[in-house]
Amino acid sequence: MKYDSLLAVLEAFPDEESCIAHLEQLRWPKGIVCPCCGSTRKIYHIERKRIYKCADCGNQFSVRKNTIFEESRLPLQKWFMAAWLITANRKGIASTQLAREIGVTQKTAWFVLGRLREVAGSMAGMGGPMNGTVEADETYMGGKEKNKHANKKTNGGRGTVGKTVVIGAVEREGRVTAEVANGTSRTDIHDFICGNVNPGSTLYSDDHSGYQELQNYKHEIVNHAQGEYVKGIIHTNNIESFWALLKRGHYGIFHTISAKHLHRYLSEFEARWDMKKMDGLARVDALLEATPGLRLTYGRLIK
Repeated sequence: MKYDSLLAVLEAFPDEESCIAHLEQLRWPKGIVCPCCGSTRKIYHIERKRIYKCADCGNQFSVRKNTIFEESRLPLQKWFMAAWLITANRKGIASTQLAREIGVTQKTAWFVLGRLREVAGSMAGMGGPMNGTVEADETYMGGKEKNKHANKKTNGGRGTVGKTVVIGAVEREGRVTAEVANGTSRTDIHDFICGNVNPGSTLYSDDHSGYQELQNYKHEIVNHAQGEYVKGIIHTNNIESFWALLKRGHYGIFHTISAKHLHRYLSEFEARWDMKKMDGLARVDALLEATPGLRLTYGRLIK
């Protein structure tokens, strides 16, 4: 089964027991490991369903322990549905829509999305720095001035004032990474490139002065200022496609993304981009496999 629809997810996981069994197989493929002390020596299966006790540390635990599901009253079936919905919708899903789809309040749906974005953030950079041919670019995120109340407008409706800088890079036919930056100075851009792209890689960018004098890279540019966007194989179309997808999600789905939470949304869009060649089953499983070791309380989310 490929989980090609929400109905397929419900058919595959009709109850809590089936969800727990699947999560255990993903988390402990070689046998149960105590999440409290890491022991595998002797694990007791006690009377309550799928509750275990470690002989070494004496703690009781379930597969939810030390994951984003810990202390959540939400059935795992709803978490699985949310995982499918957030990975299947290319532009993301709003908390209001998720609430309707899985039958929870909007506040709960927003918290679920926050936790799943935390998981997506842990998946970023799992393959290490980028290699080969890499495109880099920067963009600005923020509400459109024309849509703001008069007392919140900052510059008469044009330009980048009041917006947040995001710098990104994408491997040709591969991964993407993006992060919030302080600005687009040479220092900002060089720090991002050196931290995310291996020396010796081929780097394509536009003619922004911040990319000048990069060492240890084969650097080629397209001069957007002169109307040049493609020069043979030299272009930044892939990273610009990622920006377009991100902004369609921003304006069309979420409408508002605060600077405080922007990094979480970037992680969500990165993860979806990196998993775009996977089928629905592989995407959901990749997200579920990354849940151990992560905790995000509501208090920390809104801080």
